[in-house]
Amino acid sequence: MRAFFFQFHLFSACLLLSTARPAAAQTIEFTKDQFADKENYKLAQREVKLGDTEFGADPPRYLAALPHYLEAQELNPNNAALNLKIGAAYLHSNSKPAALSYLQKAGQLDPQVSPRLPYLLGRALHLNAKWTDAISEYERAVPLPDEGTGEAITATELARHIQECKNGLTLQRHPARVFIDNAGPQVNSAGSDYGPVVSADESVMLLTSRREGSTGGQHDRAGDGFFEDIYQTQLSGAKTWAAARNLGPPVNTSGHDATVGLSPDGQKMLVYVEDNGGDLSEVTLQGAAWSKPQRLTARINTKYHESSASYSPDGRTLYFVSDKPQGGRGGRDIYRVSLITDEPAQNLGPVINTSYGEEGVFLMPDGKTMYFSSEGHNSMGGYDIFKSTLGADGQWSEPENLGWPINTPDDDVFLVTSASGRHGYYSSDRPGGLGGKDIYRITFLGPEKQPAFSQEELLLAGRVQPIKETVLAPPVTVATTKVTILKGVVTDELSHQPVPATIDVIDNTTGQSIATFQANAVSGRYLVSLPSGLNYGIVVRQDGYLFHSENFDLPATATFAEVVKDIPLKKLEIGATIVLRNIFFDTGKASLRPESTAELTRLLKLLEEQPALKLEMSGHTDNVGKPAANQDLSQRRAQAVVAFLVAKGVSGQRLTAVGYGDTQPVLPNNSKVNRQFNRRTEFKVVAK
Repeated sequence: MRAFFFQFHLFSACLLLSTARPAAAQTIEFTKDQFADKENYKLAQREVKLGDTEFGADPPRYLAALPHYLEAQELNPNNAALNLKIGAAYLHSNSKPAALSYLQKAGQLDPQVSPRLPYLLGRALHLNAKWTDAISEYERAVPLPDEGTGEAITATELARHIQECKNGLTLQRHPARVFIDNAGPQVNSAGSDYGPVVSADESVMLLTSRREGSTGGQHDRAGDGFFEDIYQTQLSGAKTWAAARNLGPPVNTSGHDATVGLSPDGQKMLVYVEDNGGDLSEVTLQGAAWSKPQRLTARINTKYHESSASYSPDGRTLYFVSDKPQGGRGGRDIYRVSLITDEPAQNLGPVINTSYGEEGVFLMPDGKTMYFSSEGHNSMGGYDIFKSTLGADGQWSEPENLGWPINTPDDDVFLVTSASGRHGYYSSDRPGGLGGKDIYRITFLGPEKQPAFSQEELLLAGRVQPIKETVLAPPVTVATTKVTILKGVVTDELSHQPVPATIDVIDNTTGQSIATFQANAVSGRYLVSLPSGLNYGIVVRQDGYLFHSENFDLPATATFAEVVKDIPLKKLEIGATIVLRNIFFDTGKASLRPESTAELTRLLKLLEEQPALKLEMSGHTDNVGKPAANQDLSQRRAQAVVAFLVAKGVSGQRLTAVGYGDTQPVLPNNSKVNRQFNRRTEFKVVAK
């Protein structure tokens, strides 16, 4: 994920090689008699020497060598060894496909320039998705020792690359139905931009950039642009991102600082720090500013390299990548660790982890869909992005390659998605970018539909195949996940000022708290991800206020939805009225259902904490049925709540039960949804 940029010095036409030109396809050495101009000879020799110094470093600094080699190549474009080195250097850059023309020229000038040539040509053809030609070169290549190149060629590696090319042939025949669009100049720069992370509602993006203006102002010695810094941007309108801004200190330092993961609500971020071999830290959004990074526990960070991580939607589990040998399967592996217990991290096992490297883990807000990158499985080369889902048995499914054109023969890593699953974000070095790696947005389309006739030409970036003037255009059906996003602003009911409240998510079936979130201290904004399949109680609480409750009963079949719910909290004052959304009765009955226990327990705790508090419990119905029957039902339901509290030790003198029937609707009884809101249990503060 490294970009590089060079200022190419343009030489005039008078800088000529010797007029005694050799026959075609013959290498020209860097000797004095080959140059008509002594100064050009000295310059070429100097650039080759400088390039060789970088190329021969331990480890090799390929990107630093490239500008020197390219300067020399301007003066002598027909030296086989130089073209070979340029090709080899490009194979270690962000512009790997550029290696092909130089390696082909090296072979034309001197087919015996190096025994490594077939392998290097195979790599370059592979990275240009010329699958069949690459296989031919790999089959010509032979195993070779390191020989100071930093890379040995083994029979195992050659066989692996041949299989990757075969995988690429298969996957490219059945391209994924996606649109891929550049995120634009407000996000991307002339430097390398990568590692995007987005909030669940896709309103905030943070990214890593090597652009000019970094906090430390330092250039990477390897020639890879500026040191990494973290930037942030917000979605402005439906589709446009605002100009990305540098987070500055204390998140960004004079060293490398990179994004790793973001909590679904955008209030916590994981960052990568180079210390101790590569560790993970956490920063929190404190109002409008990010905190100083805090290193994660030793159950996660080791003396080895921890490179990427992702929160579970409830914030209680972390999935992370480490190359620690203990418990690993080879290369980098994906682990999971509880953030609320002291249990050791667990390897995800052989279904996910291979003997090669895994990287870029991301768990979607549905808590069941995981994206990650792997060099194993059926990769078409380098890291490919895969998807796996967590089954009811707690096992991960066989990883599915996302396919062409999302994946390429080069490394494709660090894909994140919105909660809806409609969009993914990742970085790629594609033609037409703004410089180095750019961040792109993927729009995932649903299964292909029966074509619908269209006379319009659709100009959609990143389409798999061009659309002609008259086409049969399948309707664009966007795939979504089974999750509901609840978001809004918590305020004081009277002053309308933001309140930094705590939001508890309760499984009403078990009465257990399954997640806790915090509204932003400055804006009062909150966001909660609710995977389908549970009856949720949402409780918003803050000292000095009465709690506020909401209910979301989401069957397993519920598809993606985004609900905006602003919550005005009421202070504990006489006359304040609170609707208890999580008290449930069977239709036409006054027996409390078990799912009501958590809400009743909260009410009991309030009465215990406020011993002078007196409440009126009231029942309300819709207008379906006879008024007398409705009044009777509402009275019995209010009494059922009082009876529960009295049985738990609350004095009956503090509680009054009143049934109002259908006489106090909060909404007109003209729809099923409105009638549901009118059927409710409330309490009113009558003394404190």
